[in-house]
Amino acid sequence: MNPYVLALLIFNLGLGTTMTFASSHWLLAWMGLEINTLAIIPIMTQQHHPRAVEATTKYFLTQATAAAMILFASTSNAWLTGEWAIHQMSHPLITSTIMLALALKLGLAPVHFWMPEVIQGLDLTTGLILSTWQKLAPFALLLQVSSTVNPLILTTIGLLSTLIGGWGGLNQTQLRKILAYSSIAHLGWMVIIIQFSPPLALLSMLIYIVMTSAAFLTFNHTSSTTMNALATSWTKSPVITSLATLILLSLAGLPPLTGFAPKWLILQELVKQDLPLLAFFAAMTALLSLFFYLRLCYTVALTSSPNITTALAPWRLYPSQSSPLTPLTTMMTLTLLPLTPTIMTLITF
Repeated sequence: MNPYVLALLIFNLGLGTTMTFASSHWLLAWMGLEINTLAIIPIMTQQHHPRAVEATTKYFLTQATAAAMILFASTSNAWLTGEWAIHQMSHPLITSTIMLALALKLGLAPVHFWMPEVIQGLDLTTGLILSTWQKLAPFALLLQVSSTVNPLILTTIGLLSTLIGGWGGLNQTQLRKILAYSSIAHLGWMVIIIQFSPPLALLSMLIYIVMTSAAFLTFNHTSSTTMNALATSWTKSPVITSLATLILLSLAGLPPLTGFAPKWLILQELVKQDLPLLAFFAAMTALLSLFFYLRLCYTVALTSSPNITTALAPWRLYPSQSSPLTPLTTMMTLTLLPLTPTIMTLITF
């Protein structure tokens, strides 16, 4: 792709997200989401591969449906109340429609089916953008409307997402699909807590972005898209492959890594809200995710590659260029836990 065209598309990605962030009017927020969607479409199809075209088509249809639902619900709200403001949502049917549309945008269960297939059809760099940056604008809207949505809907969507995110990744061997189901599970945790503590949901989103970026960048550096490729990547980059296991354990939420912080704080907040049963079920669904992360770690750390010429040859090849973000995100993924109270204080203020 022409560098000038790519720069223009990336600028529009930032413009669309910033417009949604800054708007309190539903029409402007919808325009930001549409700019965001239209900017990512050419980036997704730059490979000219049938799988990429198929993934782009699925993504476009899904996002167009969600945008149409948002436009319909906001117009209905303006018709009933005379208000276009995002905070002025009162009718239960309208707030439920908006919540379903945002769940479709984010890839939350039960409208998650498009996400693993779309990310599987893209390269790792585009998958990284789709799993991180493209979540920000819908999540910002979700933060604003969460106080008006029925708490039962939020809890149901959150628990279902954590369950399906853990269950769906159990039998996967493709790393991109595993990270897609991981995204569904992490977003489920955020939706569960967003009604009680929006700053904590925002903290969870920021930590999720850091951890997912580290995972995608590491897999991109070692050119690993399957479990078998990850197991044999030690010949290309032994240090980064070793750190990949710690990044996966951080995504799983094990102490003393950064991923432990949001799960710990969310469970603590649920118990404070007199919801120990909800905290128990959320913790149990986290065990499903932990299983497939440990399965990946086992494949990387405890499985010896075949000692044959083809397995030992990759170290002779020219190594792929590492992104400057790889060491930064990896370090944050592994060592940010002690700074969690400070970050939470900054977000709260």
